[in-house]
This record gives sequence, C-alpha cells and structure tokens, in this order.
Amino acid sequence: MCQLLGMNCNVPTDIVFSFEGFRQRGGLTDHHSDGWGIAFFEGDGCRMFLDHQPSALSPLADLVHKYPIKSRNVVAHIRKATQGEVSLANTHPFKRELWGRYWLFAHNGNLTDLPPMASSRFQPVGTTDSEYAFCWLMDQLGLRYPSKPPLDELHATMAALAAELAKHGTFNFLLSDGTALFARCATDLHYIIRQAPFAMAHLSDADVSVDFARYTQPSDHVAVIATQPLTDNENWIRIAQGELLRFEDGVVHRLTNVAPAEPVRIHAA
Repeated sequence: MCQLLGMNCNVPTDIVFSFEGFRQRGGLTDHHSDGWGIAFFEGDGCRMFLDHQPSALSPLADLVHKYPIKSRNVVAHIRKATQGEVSLANTHPFKRELWGRYWLFAHNGNLTDLPPMASSRFQPVGTTDSEYAFCWLMDQLGLRYPSKPPLDELHATMAALAAELAKHGTFNFLLSDGTALFARCATDLHYIIRQAPFAMAHLSDADVSVDFARYTQPSDHVAVIATQPLTDNENWIRIAQGELLRFEDGVVHRLTNVAPAEPVRIHAA
C-alpha cells in the first residue's frame, strides 16, 4: 500500500530531513513507485508539488529536498496504485475548498463500494477510491455545517464519518486545513513529537543524521506522522487501529465526548 507523511508544528518548520528519508521509499528502499506528492500550507495559501514518477528518482523531489519551505502543516504521500492508473490526476495529496479554507487529503488503503454523494458540490477529478472518499467526506461536512465548527465537534464528526468509510475497506489517512492535522490509523500509522530537550536523529532509509538542538528553540513543538517510523534512534508511537488523532501546534489531541453532528436529510425536489 501507500506511504503517508505529515507534519504539524507551532512554528513554521522545514521538512527537509524527514522528506529525505521518506522519498527513498518511493522506488528505492520500498516499492511505492506510482507517484508522489507533497503540499505545504503557507498562511491561507497552499504550495503543492505532484509527480507521477517514483519519488526516489524524481527531479521534482530533488527540488523539494533542496528547497527548505517552512510550514506549520504539511501533507505528503507516496503512491502504490490499487485503483486508478498512474497519472497526475490520481496523485495525492488532493485539495478542495470548504468553509473558505483549503483542505488537503492523502490516503493509504483500498476502499470499495463507497456510498453515493449526497450533493454535487465535490466531485473527483481522477479515478481513485481515495479522491472519491475525500470528496464524500467534504460533502458530508459541508451538509452538516454551514461554517467551520469548533475543533472538538469537528473531530467527533470526522471520526464518525471516517468509521462509515472504514466499513468499505482500509482507511488510513491524513487531512488538514492548515490549522490542524487529522491522522487516522487503520493498519499502520506512527507519530513522534519533537520538543525540548532536542537531540540527534538518524534516518532509517538513508545514512543521514541531524542534531535538532542546533536548529530549534526550547519552545518549539514539531509533530511528525508517518506510516512507518522514519528514524531508527527515536521512540515513535503507534496510533491505535481505528483511532483518529488531531494535531494542533505540535500537540496531540484525542477524541473527547463531544457528539458528532446529525446527518442532514436531503429531500428530492
């Protein structure tokens, strides 16, 4: 299946170190060679790089690695195709607008017999189950809320909707609007929060190390989420199967007892 990478921080941070290890899994240290993508939130905007070539061999990936873009929320994906041809339109992450904000989504897994759209506002461009599931999520959220709800309520509703989609197959995903990053585990998803005292880290997929103490401030909090741990000398935490976590300012939040919003009933004209 595919590989996911996300980052959520309390200060703009570059993802060069993590991306250097992650990109090797796209055709070098692993077989996920059907395209890759990465997107960075910058204020209300979003900078995206997509390529249907393997990330380990992609000149565009070389550019991203040499370009230390700083962001508080990043979503990246390396694809192993299950549904849909290898093409730019089928490359994650996908982007849509909801409540006046961009949303980014990347999926690892395989979904079948997905439920129909309740409205026509969000439609997939490509032919993947992943993009369809993302559009369905956005569609359902837009029908339930005319504007963005409090994050605790949104978290609860997102978890309920994700559970519905998970009935149709494997549903690991990352989702962000630039203020928070949601991470759901179905099979494999791990995270680490780097904070003071910062230490040395060494990549699993490349012989590269970095001393984070040289590049950080004591108040920095940086959460990194990946399908499999990216380093071999740090203690990564495995997310429980079926759990949806929310990361804000480099801090993890688990689901509270807030009830999800009720479905909106659509009446035919």
